[in-house]
Amino acid sequence: MTLIMIRLTILLMLISSVHADDWPQWGGPQRDLIWRETGIVKQLPSGKLPRVWSTPIGEGYAGPAVAEGMVFVTDRIHGRGREGIERVLALDSKSGEIIWKHEYPCLYNISYPGGPRATPVFDNGHLYTIGAVGNMFCFEAKTGEVLWSKNFQQDFGVRLPTWGMAASPLVEKDQLIALVGARNGLLISFDKLTGEEQWRSLDDSAIGYCPPVIFDFGKSRQLISWHPRAVSSVDPQTGQVNWEVPFEVRAGLTLTTPRKVGNRLFLTAFYNGSLMLDVADDGSGVKRLWKGSSNSEINTDGLHGLMCTPFFDGENIFGVGSFGQLRCLNAQTGERIWETLAATGEGRWWNAFIIPHEDRFFIHNEQGELIIARLTKSGYEEISRAQLIEPTRDVRRRMTIWSHPAFAEQSVFARNDKELIRVSLAE
Repeated sequence: MTLIMIRLTILLMLISSVHADDWPQWGGPQRDLIWRETGIVKQLPSGKLPRVWSTPIGEGYAGPAVAEGMVFVTDRIHGRGREGIERVLALDSKSGEIIWKHEYPCLYNISYPGGPRATPVFDNGHLYTIGAVGNMFCFEAKTGEVLWSKNFQQDFGVRLPTWGMAASPLVEKDQLIALVGARNGLLISFDKLTGEEQWRSLDDSAIGYCPPVIFDFGKSRQLISWHPRAVSSVDPQTGQVNWEVPFEVRAGLTLTTPRKVGNRLFLTAFYNGSLMLDVADDGSGVKRLWKGSSNSEINTDGLHGLMCTPFFDGENIFGVGSFGQLRCLNAQTGERIWETLAATGEGRWWNAFIIPHEDRFFIHNEQGELIIARLTKSGYEEISRAQLIEPTRDVRRRMTIWSHPAFAEQSVFARNDKELIRVSLAE
């Protein structure tokens, strides 16, 4: 009996040492694009990774969200011309079986009309989605019942940005805060249970695509909005502006999520390069530490990122530049230390997503490969790579995937324009 108890105790200790997470929104549990689960493989097998399951879906750029045994994703089914329907799908994370779906008609009058862009957000039994042309819903996550909805164009007079609505909304206490783009309401806060408007903040003739994030600076909790005119800090409870730093971004391409280490805040744009800010200890103000001098995506002097949110560890910055170069910058000065094309390829808008995990990175490139590599100031060290999913979208005569995967349940959940898959990465 004693031996059995000892064995059970050891088993329970082993089980408890494996930390499993959901990926309930853009950027994961902490909205910072870091994967913190344990018990993950150290090396990938060569060839095509075996699937736990694969489920057919329609086209879309929006990454999946995973929460409480369910996977949520949005897609589009084409109609005639600009007509079609967008769908919200909920799947069982164990089997890939569709539990419920909600669909609605919408006209696409945007560039790259390849489906929804924004990752769904799960919070306390509710699911929030934003479609490419501004249809926002709050669902009962288990059943798909619509609890409330908004239409950005009809309800707020929004003129859509060139590439549609792409910013995933943010839950903060009893609020859902969204990048809407209304007049005097670039950001709008809604009661997350009823949809009632709480406050509006900021104004910009362009909207941009960067999801709002919340950071703590000392005891000051601040909502950071990077929009085409400036980087703005807003009180998340009232919408009152704390401070702003002008940062004019060409073509409205504010896209990558801002990165914070200590009081420093890093941003990077495709045309206009990089910017490093330093926020006061009490959050009351900000100063510019450095900014790249190049406003060209071709003749670059630092990191000119587009879709890849960089990783900032305090000393180094790692990210993918305007033509596919994986680069390392000195975080103190913005000086480029090295670059490589080994993880990607070379071409305009070429992309890979980098996801830190323990002492290495998982890199999902637009060719549909998954790579495990170490990134240090000394360079790029590839450990292994395998084929995760087929690239299905033709961009500039190459096939691509521009959808960020989700890392949850010791697995990777990835989508293209044909299927949503789950691949186990358990050790």
